[in-house]
Amino acid sequence: MPMLPFADRTHAARLLAERLASRRGSHPLILAIPRGAVPMGRVLADALEGELDVVLVRKLGAPMNPEFAVGAVDESGDVHASPYAEAAGADEAYLQGEAARQKTRIREQRRLYGEGREAVDPRGRVVIVVDDGLATGATMAAALAWVRKKAPSHLICAVPVASTEGLARMAPLADEVVCLATPAGFSSVGAHYRRFEQVEDADVVATLRGA
Repeated sequence: MPMLPFADRTHAARLLAERLASRRGSHPLILAIPRGAVPMGRVLADALEGELDVVLVRKLGAPMNPEFAVGAVDESGDVHASPYAEAAGADEAYLQGEAARQKTRIREQRRLYGEGREAVDPRGRVVIVVDDGLATGATMAAALAWVRKKAPSHLICAVPVASTEGLARMAPLADEVVCLATPAGFSSVGAHYRRFEQVEDADVVATLRGA
């Protein structure tokens, strides 16, 4: 297990690239979850000689606690509720209402990030879905489910750090799960980085434009 905390997202992405080095030569498609994972996706795509794009999913926050994910919605509009959603006060009506708000944001992101480009098709590709960490795993679970519907040849979940509970949710959703650290007493993703600056929309656009 690498020494935690990671210096920053670039450091974590380089370590992930080392673990994924066997994928170099397969021209993998790196799908980063905005916004934080997009700079990491750039590092992975460069190191693995792959292609970079985003997978657009949005967290559904719990009633009275929007930072706690009770599910996520993907770009097609499918709602992926977490097993504990109802216990957290998120009934079906709440989830649908929250999903409608987040779908509006997804449409805005596609227009902004895509700049008129079509999303890269994952069909038949080795696809690596990357995020900067997993707490509940809600957004990653939704991202993997969305990509799976697109029929990749091999689907990989890649994260530097995760809670044991969040990581366990990924096993049935991906063909391969790569995680560098699952520290005890997981509190938040950002707690495991020395520098964890906000990634802005402009940063995402610039990174994808460079791709």
